[in-house]
Amino acid sequence: MATRDEYYSLLGRIAEIRSQLADLIASQRPGDAVLRELATNQLADLEAQLEANLQTTTPVPADSGDAERIGLGPTTSGDIGGVFTPLGVQPYDEAVVSERLLAIGDLYYCYQHERLGVFRAVYKLQELFKAGKIRLASGPGALGLYRFDRKRVLRYTHQQRMQAYRRVLGYTDAPPPKGSRPNEAFHRQFMQFCTQVAQLFRDKRVAEVVRGSGSGSDPSFGSVAMVRRAGLDLRSNLKAASYGDVNVLTVELLQLLRAAFEILEAEDVMRQFGSDNAWDTLEEVLQRHLTERPVASQRSRMGATGRDVVQWLAQPFILADGRSEFETAVEAIGEAAEEWLTSAQSLGLAKPAPQTGGGKVIPLRPARAIA
Repeated sequence: MATRDEYYSLLGRIAEIRSQLADLIASQRPGDAVLRELATNQLADLEAQLEANLQTTTPVPADSGDAERIGLGPTTSGDIGGVFTPLGVQPYDEAVVSERLLAIGDLYYCYQHERLGVFRAVYKLQELFKAGKIRLASGPGALGLYRFDRKRVLRYTHQQRMQAYRRVLGYTDAPPPKGSRPNEAFHRQFMQFCTQVAQLFRDKRVAEVVRGSGSGSDPSFGSVAMVRRAGLDLRSNLKAASYGDVNVLTVELLQLLRAAFEILEAEDVMRQFGSDNAWDTLEEVLQRHLTERPVASQRSRMGATGRDVVQWLAQPFILADGRSEFETAVEAIGEAAEEWLTSAQSLGLAKPAPQTGGGKVIPLRPARAIA
């Protein structure tokens, strides 16, 4: 571990190198954004390596430096600069457990399909099957409906699922489980992050058009810092909401969703509605028997793209150093963020702000009422 003098001396040398390198680049390659970014990243890596070496070359005192600090024993220092000084603790944003955030991505995916009406459609088919109102008897769809009903006692109830969505995502109007609070901030922060990601690439495309592809090496006007801050806020929110039974619940819901689609795409069930696939069957049941207006395309895409965004946040990409590295990493969800926003707007869950508002997205109503 380092003393205070050693640590401050290291910071001074790094600052001197940074200043000399900046002067050299300004005089030899002015306007070269790629070289500036490369130099910044290399210096950051060098500083991190030197700090790590500084912490490992000297063993930590048995008393964590207390004797040196207060002036006791033979190792006491004559001034504060010789006292053992830790460089800090592990950053908060590097201590996020990936597995729990991945589970929330799956939960969001399942929620959108439940909100769409997949399970309502299957329960309606069960009702019609028991009443003998549809021509099902012994085919795979009939057997699937029977098994779906028999396994109900082994699953979370509808009320328990609604409570989980309320606690983790802030959606539905169900009261959260006793002792917990609804995650009211999720929808707003998720929308903010998708907006910032989408805006980054919109600005980049505009910059390329205005400047031209060969006019400069730094074509983007977008703010990487705003995207990172929105992502860190959302990730912190998800971390706090990810404890509890989310992981187990998502495993059950994914299995349940698969069983529901096996029923909807069973040959004997599709024959009842003249459908070609499970999605057609779902829309027919919602329209004919539940008098609902299907929004299968929008909800399914919100589920898929939303899961992609959350699972991207579960990885360390949001902490990537350097503009090029960050933009390369976030490009993986650029289209997903745009598509999620468009789907949300088409469902009335968000609307574009006026042009003077900087392209932000404004929620129409509180998240639990709209989701």
